[in-house]
Amino acid sequence: MSDTVVVGLDVGGTSTRATALTLAGDRLGTGRAGGGNPTSHGAERAAAELLTALREALTDLEPTRVAAGTIGLAGAGRLLADPAGRAAFDQAWHDAGLRCPYEVHGDALVAYASGTAAPDGTILIAGTGAITAQVTDLRLDRIADGHGWLLGDAGSGFWLGREAVRRLLADLDAGQAPGTLGTAVLTELVGSADVAPRPRDTVDATIQAVTRRPPIELARLAPLVVTAATDGEPVATALIAEAAAHLAGSVGRIRPGGATTPVVLGGGLLTADTPLAAAVRAEIARDWPDATLRTAGDGAAAAAWLAARGLPEVTDPAALHARLFPTP
Repeated sequence: MSDTVVVGLDVGGTSTRATALTLAGDRLGTGRAGGGNPTSHGAERAAAELLTALREALTDLEPTRVAAGTIGLAGAGRLLADPAGRAAFDQAWHDAGLRCPYEVHGDALVAYASGTAAPDGTILIAGTGAITAQVTDLRLDRIADGHGWLLGDAGSGFWLGREAVRRLLADLDAGQAPGTLGTAVLTELVGSADVAPRPRDTVDATIQAVTRRPPIELARLAPLVVTAATDGEPVATALIAEAAAHLAGSVGRIRPGGATTPVVLGGGLLTADTPLAAAVRAEIARDWPDATLRTAGDGAAAAAWLAARGLPEVTDPAALHARLFPTP
């Protein structure tokens, strides 16, 4: 058992992280590479980043010691349904010297497993996008939202950024001077907080600044909302409350009333100490008072744990999880 190693990868749009663990929970190596999501980067580039992270994690290890692996990524279903994409990942796995099987799971399941070892529960993720999933026997079951910026992701970073711009435009249309949040958004978008003598000129400049860039880039305005809400700015505070209601609402669409299973919060907006995280925690505590709230942790380690729990040598997966993710 002491010689057996498992590997986990957390593959995202901006980074790919790998971890090699013993079955006793000792971290033997880690690796990091660029974004490896095949949906956004293409299968070949994603596989190349996967290989880079794997090789770094296995630098001081004999790859034949690895008995199992798990890859967690958004759009796992699309990869599994794409023979060319799966072949590219298979080749990267082989080129890293690995001869063991590996599984591919959605990033929501990996985020859930980084917060709890409980087989059943709920994961709520809010970052650039937003998605909620019910987990049953450590498999993704029912899913709410995750519909993308055009059709959903209510309460996400994109949603906060878009709504902040909408509030700014409404103020300008009404001939009102923007408040603290609107001023910060206007400065970020057009480089100046000054409103033109004819406010419609500033409206047009703001719209052009937004439409010249990919829509998803509105998410970069979310930190302005969070900062303003922290300072008690009224518009930002209202947006945070509305976002929290949207996120809790997505949980309510798939989580039974009175459920006592854990709820794990993931994504940058909910794992950091933000007003939105506090508001979401309050909403969930009100609607599911007997549920344990957890925060997502190291996704690569969670992926490795998912790989380990399927091995016959691991007789107490919960104990291994506790070693990897000690409760504060």
